[in-house]
Amino acid sequence: MDVLVVVGDAEPPGWLRERAGHVLRTRADGDGDPDLVAHIRTHIPRMVGVYGDGADGVSARLHQHGFPVRVVHDDAGAPMDAADSLLDLVGNTPMVRLDRMARNLSCHLLAKLEFLNAGGSVKDRPAVAMIEAAERDGRLQPGGTIVEPTSGNTGVGLAIVAARRRYRCVFVMPDKMSSEKIALLRAYGAEVLVCPSAVAPEHPDSYYSVAARLASEIPGGFQPDQYHNPANPASHVASTGPEIWRQTAGRITHFVAGIGTGGTITGVGRSLKSLSDGAVQIVGADPAGSVYSGGTGRPYLVEGIGEDFWPTTYDPSVVDRVVMVSDRDSFLTARTVTREEGILVGGSAGTAVWAAVHVGAELGPDDVVVVLIPDSGRGYLSKLYNDGWMADFGFLRAAGPTVADVLARKGTALPPLVHVHPDELGRDVIGVLREYEVSQVPVVKAEPPLAAAEVVGSISERDLLDKAFADTTVLDRPVGEVMASPLPSVGSGESLESAVEALETASAVLVLDSGHPVGIVTRSDLLDFLTRR
Repeated sequence: MDVLVVVGDAEPPGWLRERAGHVLRTRADGDGDPDLVAHIRTHIPRMVGVYGDGADGVSARLHQHGFPVRVVHDDAGAPMDAADSLLDLVGNTPMVRLDRMARNLSCHLLAKLEFLNAGGSVKDRPAVAMIEAAERDGRLQPGGTIVEPTSGNTGVGLAIVAARRRYRCVFVMPDKMSSEKIALLRAYGAEVLVCPSAVAPEHPDSYYSVAARLASEIPGGFQPDQYHNPANPASHVASTGPEIWRQTAGRITHFVAGIGTGGTITGVGRSLKSLSDGAVQIVGADPAGSVYSGGTGRPYLVEGIGEDFWPTTYDPSVVDRVVMVSDRDSFLTARTVTREEGILVGGSAGTAVWAAVHVGAELGPDDVVVVLIPDSGRGYLSKLYNDGWMADFGFLRAAGPTVADVLARKGTALPPLVHVHPDELGRDVIGVLREYEVSQVPVVKAEPPLAAAEVVGSISERDLLDKAFADTTVLDRPVGEVMASPLPSVGSGESLESAVEALETASAVLVLDSGHPVGIVTRSDLLDFLTRR
């Protein structure tokens, strides 16, 4: 129906309210509300429903004004097992044993399957809680716009809430996110902006800064701010923690989860600590490079967890231990869980499961470890479940001779990766090229061990000569101003054919091992390797 007229103080059931395009209220006598007819006419209704005590009288009067009217009632039939909306299906996710992953452990290893939430991830819980809190205190008004920096899963949860409650959504994501995640958010009708991930959080182009600016500029804009919103951890205190305690019959001894905003591990940790009088150990799983495990926030490839700053939603006093996990261990563990347990999980779940198995190796048969699986692997089919992508970043090894073998044959006469920085002057770079007798070097913005995202360009002897010949001031300018694009990359475990193919359009290729640049291979290196086999 286009318009639902509610008579008196009646409260229509949720299913009836949702079917109405517009909801109007009137007094039981109807005649005391002269604006009702005018309000209905502005909507040009094809059908007007009337609900509540006195609905028959109001319906008759509206019919006299020429409206198509029918009286609607509560569902009087036998109750059906159906939720009123998808939001009612958030929470109460099941648990399953990971006995194949735990084959070498003495303890119990259980997985809390949060990808079985309505929106496919653990982030559904805080998404609903943050919007409901904002509605209660007036920060989000009807017709408003939700703006949030998100790696994808929180965005999906917020998009579902927005779809049900008719809000506009604008999400800002870092550029390392998979294309599936971006497409998924857009499928819900959200607008998605992509920002560089290799910039500091305070940089105006970071996805945090862009989201904050948009929230302040868009009329009716509201930023849930999952990194600082207390409703985020509170949602897990209220639901996730008690569920785990109930499902394990209070036997849980260790809880393991990845740390992103910190809301999940903080909220669940507070709940389990309270229920167990502090006995449950809370273990964080963190990507190498993230600040939680002692890193500086340098780039890594695992999505959705780890940070380069400290959110206020994370309470370190709740967490007893943080385990650092490499990208390689995260991705390979995720693939193992999928193939061994039949559970398609994402890279951050691989991080958590690796940490859980690592901790579980120290425990006995009376211990119960629960690891939280935050989302499914369906959003990562183009990355960690794509053998080509995994090989390109050096996570898989081909049969036969590989690029790693070529690097090893080069010996130790040179540093593993000769490089320069964007602020070095052109003439100093020439000195580096001469010192190491190389013809090209990558330009990087950090010191090894590097992440692939920290390679920002390249300088070749020939290109620098051409530019200096045309303009000698180039020699006294930072190479960041005159550098070329980064060299093409190949994985260390890829075949020689892959390197040959890459070298068809470049004089050298950058070799990646587990996502880290480890060396350069040229045509001469390949020829030398082939002649000495």
